[in-house]
Amino acid sequence: MTRSELVARVAARTRQPASYVEAAVDVIFDQLQEALREEGRAELRGFGSFQVKRYAAYVGHNPRTREPISVPEKRLPVFRAGKRLRELLSERAAPAPVLPR
Repeated sequence: MTRSELVARVAARTRQPASYVEAAVDVIFDQLQEALREEGRAELRGFGSFQVKRYAAYVGHNPRTREPISVPEKRLPVFRAGKRLRELLSERAAPAPVLPR
């Protein structure tokens, strides 16, 4: 699902103008980004949590030339699904029961 599809679905379900929903989605995303930047964590109960994971700097190698390359430290977002979301996905992914002959 893309951002515009999310806006369209929420607008249809809530019967609100798409411009209103788009502004609300923008605020939600902005707040999630700000929480990750400032606190390093954002949790949406039942859905999941986002955390910032730090990776230390290291020396890598160019695979073609084998020349050493300094890779700087980086911070990346990591998502962990909540229990309710994991259960919902497991129910849909469960194989169909095998019927006896």
